Amino acid sequence: MRKGAMRFIRLATICSMLMPICGVAGELEPFFGIEADAKNPQLSAKIELGRKLFFDRRLSGDGTMSCSTCHDPNQGFSDGLAISLSYPTTRNWRNSPTLYNVGLQKLLFHDGRVATLEEQALFPMMSAFEMNQNLDFLEEEIRAVPEYVADFKTVFGDDDTSRERIAMAIAAFERTIVSGNAPLDRFLTGEKNALSPEAQKGYELFIGKGNCIECHNGVNLSDGGFHVLQVPENVEQERDPRVAATRRFVAKLNHYEDFRNLEEDPGRYLITKNKADWKAFKTPTLREIAATGPYMHNGTFATLAEVIEFINAGGGNDTSELEPLQLTADEKEQLRLFLEEGLTGVQQKFIYPKIY
Repeated sequence: MRKGAMRFIRLATICSMLMPICGVAGELEPFFGIEADAKNPQLSAKIELGRKLFFDRRLSGDGTMSCSTCHDPNQGFSDGLAISLSYPTTRNWRNSPTLYNVGLQKLLFHDGRVATLEEQALFPMMSAFEMNQNLDFLEEEIRAVPEYVADFKTVFGDDDTSRERIAMAIAAFERTIVSGNAPLDRFLTGEKNALSPEAQKGYELFIGKGNCIECHNGVNLSDGGFHVLQVPENVEQERDPRVAATRRFVAKLNHYEDFRNLEEDPGRYLITKNKADWKAFKTPTLREIAATGPYMHNGTFATLAEVIEFINAGGGNDTSELEPLQLTADEKEQLRLFLEEGLTGVQQKFIYPKIY
């Protein structure tokens, strides 16, 4: 439940601006697939090229990191860390989100700074505290590999290994990272025994007393919006002065005037400069949530039980958009079972590419 009429007006405004990003509150939908992007067709050769690039450490400045460093198939396409890994001598400041069903998302990153996977693919490569790569140099590194040149000719018709094409290939691969055929999908399509009795009770809490469905709806169990829950700062990362440097750096890049005195993560505000977005973060997908902890934008909660306790309490303080839920101990456990059991899909064995 949310607080106050003004909160509802704010959320309604966000949804009206972002439609069809926001799902319809009260509805969950089974997963049937991800539509291809008309500007970047899903060709099998392009997907395979993207798979190779995704795992290629050439994409980082010192050759130690790839996209898979922070989005590991064995870690739910996240990295299992509270704060994402970073370039040597630096520190990141946010958690690495899962890539499962990322092709369904309309805005990317915790703050929604880009609208396409093609744009998203280049951001970590350029980031000084992530992969720290010069994209002009990367284009020449890739062009220096004959096998890659042949791949680009096959996919695009010539040997131009531009950053735009690198991003298109990676995005095509990322659209194949899907979670489906979960117990919830089968339950929603009529298989009433797909969820265990306790998980079904959790489902009823999810759509009822807990009102989780207000923000976690649609196919991806996310409204695509941005909400202020007042998640506590990650105390462990705050002890590291390198995190403060990263926070100031990002704020400076986003033209935040008082960046030198910034002591918390402003969230979506850095992108929109709208005061209502101060400490607002994107609603994450709940698919494969059992495999993608720690949780929240800064990984401050290690377990789902901690997240549920936080939500049940009404968030971090009285400026949170949440109301206390007053769930009992049994209800909290039933909700956890639904999230872990009901939203874990059937995954095929991942095939790792051979890097040139």
